[in-house]
Amino acid sequence: MASETILFSLGYLLCAICVIFPPREFSEGGLTIDNIFSSFLGSEDLHFIQHHIRRTAVTLIIHALIPLGYYVGLGCVSTELNLFNFGAVTLPWRLFLLGALLVASMAVAQVYYWHKGNWHNHPIAKTLECHDNRWFAVASDINVEFCRITKFTSILGQTKVYITDSWVIKVSTYDVHIAHQSDIHLTLAQADNHAISHETMTPVQYLCITVRSIRDGVHPFDIRLNSTDYNDLKSKLQAPIRNAQNIVIHQTLSDKFIEAFRSHVELNERYHISPDTELESCIGCMQVTANIKLQKHCNEPAVGSCVQCYCRPMWCLECMGKWFASRQDQERPDTWLSSDSPCPTCRSKFCMLDVCLIVID
Repeated sequence: MASETILFSLGYLLCAICVIFPPREFSEGGLTIDNIFSSFLGSEDLHFIQHHIRRTAVTLIIHALIPLGYYVGLGCVSTELNLFNFGAVTLPWRLFLLGALLVASMAVAQVYYWHKGNWHNHPIAKTLECHDNRWFAVASDINVEFCRITKFTSILGQTKVYITDSWVIKVSTYDVHIAHQSDIHLTLAQADNHAISHETMTPVQYLCITVRSIRDGVHPFDIRLNSTDYNDLKSKLQAPIRNAQNIVIHQTLSDKFIEAFRSHVELNERYHISPDTELESCIGCMQVTANIKLQKHCNEPAVGSCVQCYCRPMWCLECMGKWFASRQDQERPDTWLSSDSPCPTCRSKFCMLDVCLIVID
């Protein structure tokens, strides 16, 4: 009946959209291609390249079978259409069936072509061959770097962006774009400002960055991310991001405070050390050398709530700023600069005037 056909068509259309663009509820419930076929796809963390080669192949076939699945399902629900009797079916449904079979056949043929020679013809393998003829060796390097917890990760819808020590990777539904950090030029192409985000119910800005590789065969691609992730992205990239359009990038409250914290500390007195003094890495980030010392300068030694800290230099300016911000009243950011904080190591109280940059004499 017509009502059954309409209801099934609407329901199938909704299911098809959820398969192609799985909402958050589907992802959290494990109703995605990655989760359903996880035993075949393998671990993304351990075998990143091989996982996505298989994932793109399976995704292409599943999506290509959607029209044929609609035809078969409708034939079961609406028997009066005689969809399984090819001689009695009407011309529009014959054309639909032929089109659905053609799409499915082309997808299967494409995956078969990719699989020949142990996936040698897959687009991901072809991209890796632009960096080395032995694409398995490049894949192994990427797999090793992807396992590290230091990589940058940004997930926006169905697109994921990963920045490892040497590679820039964009994962989309049907493809994976890969470029070596030493070969790329980055350009901030545009910014999309939205008055409210459906996830956080606050204003949000999305940035689009174009990645162009100087290596032949590696096509340019765009990465899109929330502006609040921009500083983390820059810290992981080796190449600068060119902002030719002078786009204003919205910062988080924490980023704004770190900038203000840095500018105020640069006005403070310096802490001088001798050239033979060995400085350790910052214990907060373990990425840069400790470059600040807490030394009471806000008042006389016995005056005020601040006290002298006797800890050796163990923190960098940015990590100390983050610590200082974390110890403040989060509902009153206007008081942060004038407040104090305990030392992260010995808990001696200090204020912003007591944070001194280290100078080697």
